Amino acid sequence: MIYPTRTAIIAAAAGAPIALAVAILFPVQWYAGLAWSAAVIVLALVDAVARARPGAAGATLDLPATASVGAPIVALAHVTIDAAHAPATAEVALPPDPLVDATADGEAWIALDQGHGTAPIALATKRRGTARFTRLWVRWRGPLRLVWKQRIVAIDAHVAILPDIDAVQRRGSEIFRRHALQGLLAQMNRGDGSDFDALVEFRAGMDRRAIDWKQSARHLKLRAKEFRTERNNQIVFAIDAGRQMTDPIAGLPRLDRAVSAVLQNAWVALKLGDRASLFAFDSRPRLASGFVAGPGAFGELQRLAARIDYSGEEPNYTFALATLASRLARRSMIVLLTEFTDPTSAEFLVQSAARLMRTHLLLVVVLRDDDLDALAERVPEDVDDVTRAVTAAALLRERLLVLTRLRHMGAHVVESEYDRVGERLIAAYLDLKRRNLL
Repeated sequence: MIYPTRTAIIAAAAGAPIALAVAILFPVQWYAGLAWSAAVIVLALVDAVARARPGAAGATLDLPATASVGAPIVALAHVTIDAAHAPATAEVALPPDPLVDATADGEAWIALDQGHGTAPIALATKRRGTARFTRLWVRWRGPLRLVWKQRIVAIDAHVAILPDIDAVQRRGSEIFRRHALQGLLAQMNRGDGSDFDALVEFRAGMDRRAIDWKQSARHLKLRAKEFRTERNNQIVFAIDAGRQMTDPIAGLPRLDRAVSAVLQNAWVALKLGDRASLFAFDSRPRLASGFVAGPGAFGELQRLAARIDYSGEEPNYTFALATLASRLARRSMIVLLTEFTDPTSAEFLVQSAARLMRTHLLLVVVLRDDDLDALAERVPEDVDDVTRAVTAAALLRERLLVLTRLRHMGAHVVESEYDRVGERLIAAYLDLKRRNLL
């Protein structure tokens, strides 16, 4: 693509007063006044065909594989103009992406050395997901600076924008140390687990039902079996990515807060030897991963979490949870992070949860809406405040009714503040594990 620069447009426009003056002073030779504009056009045509053509340009874009939400990253644009007389400078521009903000609108000048050059473009991530760039604009001026020569280069560059992994691992480590999970958990659960750990000498305070009478007779001393909490449990994190999960709480969508809490819990679960899996859905299942095990698999869960996209569709609990149940060959713990407001979707959730709990352990996690609580508790000052308070109280009442029904059915429910959901989820997981319910 070739088009005029601002200089060429101004120069051509400057010929209009000259043409008008010639037409007034010399009416017979009025056409002589067009000489200026015609000369500008001819020079622009010469500038367009001189030196490098637009087709000689090529470009690539280097991006980091992953980045955290809110973190600055640098994209490196590499430009090559394969021509005998390449320009000294060129300009590149990135298309906008809803997940990132680019400084200077994603534009940057590149100094070229024999047709090759590289320029950094500063980006700032603002939402979780996968930012993709499929094209890159490259343009440069002709030698007379009257035309732009531009080419749109097709590229395939993407970066997985994840939750703040540093915060996930930092808070996970704090919780891990707080509960003294390595070694101490087995001591806390001695006699409560289902996996045989060791045969030890019976001591005062131990459960007499753990005495192994055959081994005691053989050793002429009382011997007792010691158990530990079962490992290798299957944990499925089912995340509702529907319309209501995209509503923001304190400036961040519910979905992002749910994903951060899931990653914190998954980090602890993998440390404890359990297996973790991700499942995301809205009107239909969108992501269903296999189970991974070991701390080294946490990176795989990070990459999978980046693929959970925002959706404007209503969640279909019946379809999603039935599909999830059909994929599970053994009893698993299903952690469902969701949000509901209308009674219809809540009824579907309760019915689907009842079928799921026939085989599996269900933990439902919802975020408490502080704004809704504030509206219900606010002292009304006018009629509008009364309407808002009544509506908020009705929504909270329906929400409490649904959560109570889930508890009565046997599901475990966590209703947490947005800034403590990760910690509350891990505490519930450890409690269920400690009670050997997984």
